[in-house]
Amino acid sequence: MTKVCKFGGTSMADKGTIEQVINIIKSDDERRFVVVSAPGKRYPNDQKITDLLYKSFEEKDQETQPSFKKIRKRFIQLVEDLQVDIDIKKHLDEISQNIKSSKTSDYAASRGEYLCALIVAKKMDWPFIDAKDFIMFNSNGIFDGHATDLMIKEKLLKYERGIIGGFYGSMPDGQIKTFSRGGSDITGSIVAMGVNASVYENWTDVNGFMTANPQIIKNPKPIDILTFEELRELSYMGASVLHPESLYPLRKSSIPVNIRNTFEPENKGTTIINQKTNFSDRLVTGIAGKASYVSIVISKSLMNNEKGFARRVLSILEKHDISMEHLPTGIDTMSVVIEKNELKNRISVKELIEEIRSVVNPDDIYATEDLAMIAIVGQGMANKIGTAARVFNALYKYQINVRMIDQGSSEMNIIVGVSEKDLNLSIHALYEEFFQ
Repeated sequence: MTKVCKFGGTSMADKGTIEQVINIIKSDDERRFVVVSAPGKRYPNDQKITDLLYKSFEEKDQETQPSFKKIRKRFIQLVEDLQVDIDIKKHLDEISQNIKSSKTSDYAASRGEYLCALIVAKKMDWPFIDAKDFIMFNSNGIFDGHATDLMIKEKLLKYERGIIGGFYGSMPDGQIKTFSRGGSDITGSIVAMGVNASVYENWTDVNGFMTANPQIIKNPKPIDILTFEELRELSYMGASVLHPESLYPLRKSSIPVNIRNTFEPENKGTTIINQKTNFSDRLVTGIAGKASYVSIVISKSLMNNEKGFARRVLSILEKHDISMEHLPTGIDTMSVVIEKNELKNRISVKELIEEIRSVVNPDDIYATEDLAMIAIVGQGMANKIGTAARVFNALYKYQINVRMIDQGSSEMNIIVGVSEKDLNLSIHALYEEFFQ
């Protein structure tokens, strides 16, 4: 049995947290491959190492390199505190020089994970395994699953155990390439799939997933177990503990994921499973929501008879590289829901409306920009009578106007749109209805 563990930035922040991590690893002989993030914040106003590394790349032409001085000081202190026999100054000097000659920020951004893995490996007397040797990207900077599978067999599987830096790999020319921020989760899931792990443990600073956002609901009930399908729906609406791109390898390989808290290791956390389970005693698994959506409402008589109407609207979004979130429709109406961040630096709402108007000539078109979306998620909802009624009665009780309704074809979720000002109150109303 082999367990793969990933420890986040808060777990790597200082001597005390790293020693806690080492104790967790040593407490179970099945924990054989460990992926680590770069050191995170030690206190609220602290700076993450990865943020400093990005700044170092921006400052690479400056003689003083103020951000790298902070990095240097922190890693030297960490090595001294842990009493690790490693020439950290030599590594830092080499990284500083390489950053100056780098054409992209990827090399710089990856060095926090690289150094952290070196230090933990040395402290534990375990092999250090460089992710660049088996995490492969193609020449366009896209993750290459096939090449990675081959290199895992050649490079990774020769080890019985090891410490790996997350977040990065390499391109065919050897250049370092990173995943998107938070990508150590992706590395962990790739390693778990590659070694056919019995479980992938993702250690962070929370006790797994909660039934609602603890910043909105005080002490929400924990979720002991959920499926990948439920997780995908909740994560999409902001319930983020795992990087969304890390889900595919784990789901594909049917490896369960256990979200654990480094600072409360006795807590069993949340287990995520692939197979559909009959949660007969659980109607709703969780509630999640977020603001900053815009809905463009298009009306046109006999829209349903006009071939290609929706395609022409969506082609405009594609032209501007904008993702669509929802597409509620009626006989003569169509709404396109977009996350506001998708429009940033691309096109204004007003410009987008005018471009749609010129292409489909609607009777009316307008935008609602203060929209929040809330997902009520649970496999237990399928074929259960009255769930939607309970949702709308709960919102009606608090006089909350529902501005949009959408339900997935799997009947595993109900999504409602409300005014941004009503987001928190709506989640309170729904939590009260289904969990209290």
